[in-house]
Amino acid sequence: MASNSDSALLPCDGCGQLVDSAHISRRLERLAWSTRCRPLHIQALLLSGVAPQSDADFLYAPNSAFTGEAVDLLQALQIATEGKSPDSVQTELQKLGILLVHVLDCSLAPSVSPAQCASLIEKQLPATIARIRRSLKPKRVLLLSPALLPFADQFHAANLPCPVLPAPRGVFLGARPSTEEDRNALRNGLRAY
Repeated sequence: MASNSDSALLPCDGCGQLVDSAHISRRLERLAWSTRCRPLHIQALLLSGVAPQSDADFLYAPNSAFTGEAVDLLQALQIATEGKSPDSVQTELQKLGILLVHVLDCSLAPSVSPAQCASLIEKQLPATIARIRRSLKPKRVLLLSPALLPFADQFHAANLPCPVLPAPRGVFLGARPSTEEDRNALRNGLRAY
């Protein structure tokens, strides 16, 4: 029998976890931030596995200090943040036609194991692929994170109407913090098409 606290949990359509209303509110807030920064025409869709826990690590946070995933990505894209407001950095990304999306729109609970994370990503893949095909329509997709490595072949086999980079079984930002080799590979991927 479910307890009263369990009955208040709902499945999140952005990550598949059973969550409370605060989680749903946070997801909607982050979606609003991302939508505000979405380019009209997406030249490159940067696809990561799991949204970061901290807002400072979330690229589209309005008051971001740009740490973690966000700073790795900005360094790889050679976008300086010093002396700039988060809004001006995000506008620069928007003008380049770059959008970062996570397969799991939400950060994971600390109790989620790597195997559970992989299972949640696998369950979200069809929705992510449909979103890429129907709504985002990028010129190319660049797989970024190690969490997507087990699913790289599935993205390549999805017959998306754009190239998926890098080659099957590869991702661009394999380490955190990213290495110069990772950053150069991502820059080259952006120039490839």
